Amino acid sequence: MNLVIVSNRVARAKPNEPMTGGLAAALLPVVENSGAIWVGSSGRVCDGNQKEPFAEIEALGEGALAMLDLPAAHYGGYYEGFANSALWPALHSRADLIRASEEDYASYREVNAFMARALLRFQKPDSMFWIQDYHFLTLASELRDLGITQPIGLFMHTPWPARAVIAGVPHHRALIEAMLAYDLVGFQTDEDCENFLSYAQSDLDLVVHDGVVISQHGRTRAEVFPIGIDPQKFAQLAAKAVTHPDVSRLRRSLNGEALAIGVDRLDYSKGLVNRIKAFDRMWTLQPQLKRATSLLQIATPSRGAIEAYGNLQSELAKLVSDVNGNHGEVDWTPIRYLNKGFGQAVLAGLYRTAQVGVVTPLQDGMNLVAKEYVAAQNPENPGVLVLSKYAGAANELDAALLVNPHDIDGMARTIATAFSMPLTERRMRWEAMMTKLRDHTIQQWSADFIDALQESQVDKGPLGPVLADPPTPWPLRSVNSGVRYH
Repeated sequence: MNLVIVSNRVARAKPNEPMTGGLAAALLPVVENSGAIWVGSSGRVCDGNQKEPFAEIEALGEGALAMLDLPAAHYGGYYEGFANSALWPALHSRADLIRASEEDYASYREVNAFMARALLRFQKPDSMFWIQDYHFLTLASELRDLGITQPIGLFMHTPWPARAVIAGVPHHRALIEAMLAYDLVGFQTDEDCENFLSYAQSDLDLVVHDGVVISQHGRTRAEVFPIGIDPQKFAQLAAKAVTHPDVSRLRRSLNGEALAIGVDRLDYSKGLVNRIKAFDRMWTLQPQLKRATSLLQIATPSRGAIEAYGNLQSELAKLVSDVNGNHGEVDWTPIRYLNKGFGQAVLAGLYRTAQVGVVTPLQDGMNLVAKEYVAAQNPENPGVLVLSKYAGAANELDAALLVNPHDIDGMARTIATAFSMPLTERRMRWEAMMTKLRDHTIQQWSADFIDALQESQVDKGPLGPVLADPPTPWPLRSVNSGVRYH
């Protein structure tokens, strides 16, 4: 089996450099250990005059990375435009932030078509294509148009919203019809999967039975694959990181105060403004926690060219400044706020240093920071995880202190409770969560998806054994509504 993994960007596995999201942390071990080739953007663009896409190949463990220069004329419209100004806000149920033009949509389709042509060179008779996330919703359709018949699967790292929200995306119908060219579409949670199937049944008038959608492309299975981490590896990193200079300096600077930590990309889905307000409220309601507690918030900037992100960065910086000005003292800073990333080895040590981990997104597909924080804890004296009930991780880590990230006072009280939790309860909750992490590792996630993708093409006929009787005919539309973007 020749596995080809595709995502927007390819991450290099340099241990001391920061990773920019859960996708990179999840996929690097798969490539290193399975012999897969991971194809994605190099971060550079090309003028589009080259006859075929150029790929730079780099070995990685048993596998390899292949980095492509994407077309300059379309990259901005594809990435900052349609993917991150239309799809991302919709997928995180922020319909109010959806911004997209016809040109952006055309560029999105063009880049998907460009990637499909680039993938032809990696095709072998035993190839399987595993596509990652919302950047390539239409890639399977383009590959089918080029004659690819091998299994193609898509995994959504983001949430999938309710029908009414996804309907706010321009060309939503054409996009989801194109998604049905995938043999398998994987989601983080049952709710995400059910939202997708509901759209297929109610808005596309397609037959849906036992998680399988019947469309013009044949059968598409929708299934849940909660993403995990390697908890043993992360625990080892955390234990070793105690002597790292960054971690040692942090420990010395605390002067006995208890630390909470938040690690996020600077994104409106992460609930950072509400989190800072909750700490402000906690110190106001319980002034005895001043000087006794503090927050280290790492917020790595991203997508700064998009207006919503620039506005958030300014709002958050001002809010942190206001809270520190109101509560701080000459020898105590309530919030240490850093706009830079750290490598996993250092992060593991920072997590282990913190008595409380705060992961409070407004909406999140999974959130691997929550799992990493738990895995990094000292078993003899573990910290407490405060977790948004709207993160996919809350379905597994139900022994965390679950919060509503829109309830500022509720979060403030819960964070205070976390700081004062007795050791016996902390150990009990930590052990329950570690059991879940060991049962659902990153290795198990990738193996489960690949197994399901291999099985998805068994009896891939137009109907197969899904229904005993033929369905009532339904109207079919062209995936691209009669328009081609390449």
